[in-house]
Amino acid sequence: MVILFPMGVHPSIKGEVWEFLLGCYDPNSTFDERNELKQRRRGQYDMWKAECQKIVPVIGSGKFITTPLIGDDGQPTTDPSLVAVQTSDKKVLQWMQLLHQIGLDVVRTDRALVFYETEANQAKLWDVLAVYAWLDNDIGYVQGMNDICSPLVILIENEADCYWCFDRAMRRMRENFRCSASSMGVQSQLSTLSQIMKIVDPKLHHHLEDLDGGEYLFAFRMLMVLFRREFSFADTLYLWELMWGMEYNPNIFTKYEDPDGAKKGPLPANDKLLKQYGKFERKNVKTGHTEENSALAVFLVASVLEIKNRRILSEAKGVDDVVKILGDITSNLDAKKACTEALKIQKKYLSKAKKP
Repeated sequence: MVILFPMGVHPSIKGEVWEFLLGCYDPNSTFDERNELKQRRRGQYDMWKAECQKIVPVIGSGKFITTPLIGDDGQPTTDPSLVAVQTSDKKVLQWMQLLHQIGLDVVRTDRALVFYETEANQAKLWDVLAVYAWLDNDIGYVQGMNDICSPLVILIENEADCYWCFDRAMRRMRENFRCSASSMGVQSQLSTLSQIMKIVDPKLHHHLEDLDGGEYLFAFRMLMVLFRREFSFADTLYLWELMWGMEYNPNIFTKYEDPDGAKKGPLPANDKLLKQYGKFERKNVKTGHTEENSALAVFLVASVLEIKNRRILSEAKGVDDVVKILGDITSNLDAKKACTEALKIQKKYLSKAKKP
């Protein structure tokens, strides 16, 4: 069980605890077992990074790029020495075309923090995101992933360990970043948010729809980058810990590490096992509501809307007004209060959703 201090896990062990919360390790593993897995993963990351370095030597150099490496024709557009391999391979070209965008986003990431005053630390963030984009052939890199990765880079000293933690975080959130010409991955969660509000607060829901705010696109950013803009940096870390602790599932390591084992389904939800689940996930398991679209983050957005209920109903004459009212909470929202309210909304939603 993770003990949270008044403002989250103690900084000295925060990174290590996050690795458990995100499913990097089996909660029942020994120190030696975890160390063996850690060394194996570090070796795997080094191999992947070496693959990337063979194509773009600047990776791993302590520097990064912010200008395009290649044009649409696959030819270098900047210093040719930055590109070691000229190829027509579609995967390689798509990846290389992402690298400068990652660099531009890195420069903008958490600029107020002393940590990112050094180029080497910025390059660490760039390297992790670049390697992740190399391995994710489907989605690659999408703006916003930098906001999720940044706290991990700061908290976890070893770059390979940081990568694996980010990989696990993205397994939770990856579909949010899937975009096409006609849809955004996060839309499924926005749709769920709309359904929740329709049940728990129909008056506010209909008011938002009357303002042409249907499906709540104004909440897009909150879900996309897990409230990085609505909370201060320190409060974001605390919020994430609360969320991951409340969503904790003891089967998460098996699900990520042994997909075949996970296909057999979760262990029977007896009373002893249920105690290992976080509060939020425990309620879902008990009631059978395990849809990925109804993650705690969705209920957190609902809690924010409820906190601003009166102002939205009385002052909002259009969607822009709703955005402004919600914008007033930036870096000024109580994480613990928001989570407590989210659990209340979940309880209310589950009780009403069961009824015909």
